[in-house]
Amino acid sequence: MKNQENGGSPKFASKTNQQDAPALSELFKDSIADLYWAENHLVKTLPKMISAATAPELKDAITSHLEETKVHVQRLEQVFELLGEKAIAKKCDAMEGITKEGEGIVEETEAGTATRDVGIILASQKVEHYEIASYGGLYQLATTLGLTEIADILEQTLAEEKLADGKLTDIAENEINYKAAEEA
Repeated sequence: MKNQENGGSPKFASKTNQQDAPALSELFKDSIADLYWAENHLVKTLPKMISAATAPELKDAITSHLEETKVHVQRLEQVFELLGEKAIAKKCDAMEGITKEGEGIVEETEAGTATRDVGIILASQKVEHYEIASYGGLYQLATTLGLTEIADILEQTLAEEKLADGKLTDIAENEINYKAAEEA
């Protein structure tokens, strides 16, 4: 709306020229580029969380998700290919902010404590919830746009993100939260 008030046009305005891509397709491609940046960013930041974690089950869960994240990057590259587009990342401010918050939690908690592990779980779940929302929305858009093969790829990744979130919840509930509660 702001752009219209200033006389400009919105970034994803509907097109009247049949040769131009529809606004929804443009928004979809832009969102894929955003998520591509986010997943690549996680490949770089997850090793820091692995190093900072203490509980073996948490280290294992993050390590496993790092390997999944590398596959997610490859899947997004496949999505770009199916769209006939070059795989180009668009900076994801949301993921950058969430990961900075996670780094702050690590800096503000004592090394080797369950409290730090709880903080890492909280930060990791924020990442997972952002990814779940992103993949879920993009899956719906792909379905709407008739991009069945792409929708299937996004749905597969969405399921893995939900599993990763559930695993983090289980780790927190089964031991780490209780250990942290006993720390001074």
